[in-house]
Amino acid sequence: MFYFKFLLSLLFTILIFVNSANAKPTLTVYSYSSFLSQWGPGEQIKQGFEAQCDCQVDIVSIGDGVSILNRIRLEGEKTSADVILGLDNNLLEQAKQANIVTPHHITKLDNVNTDWWDSDFIPYDFGYFAFIYNKNKIENPPNSLHELVENKPNWKIVYQDPRTSTPGLGLLFWVKKVYADDAASAWEKIAKHTVTVTKNWSEAYNLFLKGEADFVLSYSTSPVAHIMNDNDHKYQAAIFKEGHYRQVEIAGIIKYSQQQELARRFLRYLLTPEIQRQFAEKNVMYPIVKTSLPDAYQQINVVNKALEFDAIQTDKNQKAWVREWQSAISK
Repeated sequence: MFYFKFLLSLLFTILIFVNSANAKPTLTVYSYSSFLSQWGPGEQIKQGFEAQCDCQVDIVSIGDGVSILNRIRLEGEKTSADVILGLDNNLLEQAKQANIVTPHHITKLDNVNTDWWDSDFIPYDFGYFAFIYNKNKIENPPNSLHELVENKPNWKIVYQDPRTSTPGLGLLFWVKKVYADDAASAWEKIAKHTVTVTKNWSEAYNLFLKGEADFVLSYSTSPVAHIMNDNDHKYQAAIFKEGHYRQVEIAGIIKYSQQQELARRFLRYLLTPEIQRQFAEKNVMYPIVKTSLPDAYQQINVVNKALEFDAIQTDKNQKAWVREWQSAISK
C-alpha cells in the first residue's frame, strides 16, 4: 500500500512539473479604462501579441494614468504588473522618482514623429488636450481659452480631476501655462460653469454625450472616433489661439517584473507600424512612428501651436498647483 501511494505521489508531482513547464508565461499590463473599452485598442493589441509571443497577456484596467501610478506605488514590489501603459510626459518625473521601472534598452527609431524619447519609458502616441462640443448646439465656439474661461454664453463644462486623471492634470498645466500667476482667478471663473469634475476621462465624456455639458475636456482628435465609428461629424474640437497642451503617452517595464524580456518585446511591439495604426484608429491619437493616418484625420480641426512644461517643472510645482486649483474651485 505504501509503495502504491508513493507511486501515485510521484506521478502527481511529475504531472505538476510537466504542466508547469508547458504553461505559457503571463504578461500583466496595467493600463487605463478606455484602452480596454469597446472603442479602445487594448483587445486587438492583446490578441496580436499573444499570437506571436507564445504567452498570455492580462490587461488590468485601472481608471486613468494618475490612478495607475498611484496603484503601483502602493503595491510596490508586490505588484503583479510587468508593464505600465498609460502614463504621460506630465507624470514622467514622478514615475522616475517612485523608482518603479527599469530601463527598456530600446534604441530610438529613425522614423518617429516626435523629439520625445526617454531611457526608461517609450512613447507610443501623442495628442493635444482640447474641449469638444456639438456643433449642432454650439454655433459660435470659443477660439481661445480666455473666451472659454470668461464664458459669456454660460456654457456648461465638464472636465477630469487632476489628482486622478491625466487629462485633468493636463488641463491644470494648460491653464497655468496660459494664465501663469492669474491661474487661480481663471479656475474660479471655470468653477462657476462646471457641471462636475469626474474621476476619469470616460465618465466625463459619457456625461457630455448624454447632453449634460456643452464642452468636455478631451483631445483635438476625439472627433475622429465619431467619424470612423458612426459617420458622425457633429462633434468638433474648439481650437484656441493660445495653443493646446501636448500629451505624450508612455509605457515602461516594471522593475519588479519576472518577465522583463517579454515586457521588452511588448514595448517593441507597440512601436510596429500595424500597432501604431491601431493607436491612430482605436486610441484616436497621433502615432509616434510615421505611418499613414485614417482619412478621418483630414476632416478634423488641427492644433497649430503646442504648449508644454518640462518634466522637472511639472514635478516641482504639481502639488502647489493642485492646491491652488482646489482652493479656487471651492470658493
